[in-house]
Amino acid sequence: MMPICLIFSGSFFFFSLIFFFFSLNLMILDYSVMLEFELMSLNSCSILMTILLDWMSLLFMSFVLFISSMVVFYSQEYMFGDINLNRFIMLVFMFVLSMMLLIISPNLISILLGWDGLGLVSYCLVIYYQNTKSYNAGMLTALTNRLGDVALLISIGWMMNYGSWNYIYYLDFMKEDYFMKIIVCLVIFAAFTKSAQIPFSSWLPAAMAAPTPVSSLVHSSTLVTAGVYLLIRFNFAMNESMMFLLLFFSSMTMFMAGLGANFEFDLKKIIALSTLSQLGLMMSILFLGDYKLAFFHLLTHALFKALLFMCAGNIIHNMNNCQDIRYMGNLINFMPLTCSFFNISNMALCGIPFLSGFYSKDLILEVLSMNYINLYIYLMFFISTGLTCCYTIRLMYYSLMSTFNFISLVMLTESSKIMLKGMMGLIFLVIMGGSILNWLIFSNPYMICLPFYMKMMTLFVILFGGWLGYELNNFKLNYKLKFMMLYKMSLFSSNMFNMPFIFTFGINFYPIILGNFYYKKMDQGWSEYMGSQNIFYNFKMMSKFVSILLNNNLKIYMILLSFWIIILMIF
Repeated sequence: MMPICLIFSGSFFFFSLIFFFFSLNLMILDYSVMLEFELMSLNSCSILMTILLDWMSLLFMSFVLFISSMVVFYSQEYMFGDINLNRFIMLVFMFVLSMMLLIISPNLISILLGWDGLGLVSYCLVIYYQNTKSYNAGMLTALTNRLGDVALLISIGWMMNYGSWNYIYYLDFMKEDYFMKIIVCLVIFAAFTKSAQIPFSSWLPAAMAAPTPVSSLVHSSTLVTAGVYLLIRFNFAMNESMMFLLLFFSSMTMFMAGLGANFEFDLKKIIALSTLSQLGLMMSILFLGDYKLAFFHLLTHALFKALLFMCAGNIIHNMNNCQDIRYMGNLINFMPLTCSFFNISNMALCGIPFLSGFYSKDLILEVLSMNYINLYIYLMFFISTGLTCCYTIRLMYYSLMSTFNFISLVMLTESSKIMLKGMMGLIFLVIMGGSILNWLIFSNPYMICLPFYMKMMTLFVILFGGWLGYELNNFKLNYKLKFMMLYKMSLFSSNMFNMPFIFTFGINFYPIILGNFYYKKMDQGWSEYMGSQNIFYNFKMMSKFVSILLNNNLKIYMILLSFWIIILMIF
């Protein structure tokens, strides 16, 4: 009997190819298909299951399914020996299904099904290993995402006023109408929680408690990109002042994550913070008004980030579940193929010319250089790109170049054949994908006209960031003692501007304690004694008394008659 991993992996891959060719067809014809199925009608509001098939949704579905097929194939060996492997694969399948539902929906109700499905299944996957850390991380993930779900529910309620939940019809109207702007604000709020923008960033590194194949899927093409995708769909409904404000938040996210990754020592958390930085980049270019470019970067990023996580998973797997990069080093001699893949995807992340990340990242920075907004945004973009190269070179220095620091003598070998095959499926697209997508998505090429120094600025920032990362890691002890003077500053930078503390105590800790207090003191306490229980007790006593009266009514009648006769005789 064929393993469940291979069945799902094969079917995902098959559908991925079909969707890709359909997407090409619709792109060439410049054609969209919209299907509507009426489920029920309520107060002249029809509840419809609507499916929108255009080049964008089909291309994104194709990428999600392709990455999922490789991840499920990879899980076959990574999760080998796990007694709940079938449950794990089914959860991943439900996760991908929820994402599909979200991608093809131009309707807020069917979007909510996919949106809530992602939130619920991600909670199940984050707590998969069932320890205290996983439970805390799962709670933080689920509750932060619930905020966005509530915003979507309110927007569904608000859209009752307009006769249909198909937001796609109202996009231009939303820009002008004051009351419709509320819906856009709520959708942006929901997208910010799902895509972990400031101030909701703390759940994303915490979600690293999930198994690595899940991280590979979640942080490349599914959960975190759902918010970006929704805003790409809603981008026609946003006006300039709104976009200008949101640009500030997304650029701060990009900077904060890049800075935090330079202080982190957990391999998976570094890659998670890198995802957060790239999400900030996608959001920023979206708020600058170029939705196609944001979508382009979303796809290229999905490819190299999935591969990056798979390589990290292989390294962790072979190092007996050790994730601290200070214990690694000289891995290039032990695991040459994995390290080559790791290096290539890291280079793509930096934007080294002619790898997939270069085409989107370089174009984003050049389009930004042509649109003069202000110096703050210009510096934020370029400094964040420099920080990306800085933490990437740092990661490569610690894991590939320096001496091997692992405590016990482990035999590191590249014995994992299935995992390597899963990674090989992605490597071709990590190298070629950016170029292919560039030709496909942009029917009219961008005309970039910049002075020589501004044109070379991107390359300069990449090289400077890489050099800085290398130099910082070569610091010896005497330099590190100087750093102790800036201890609080570095603690603030490494802890994502203290957001994990604020959100862990603000969402996980105090509300649960408060809930316990109200439950014990109010719900099961005074309100129980004075309220429902007391009323029930009084009613019970009164009804017993009344039933005694009813059962003995003749006797009572005779006694009252006797009393009446005695009173008459006295007077």
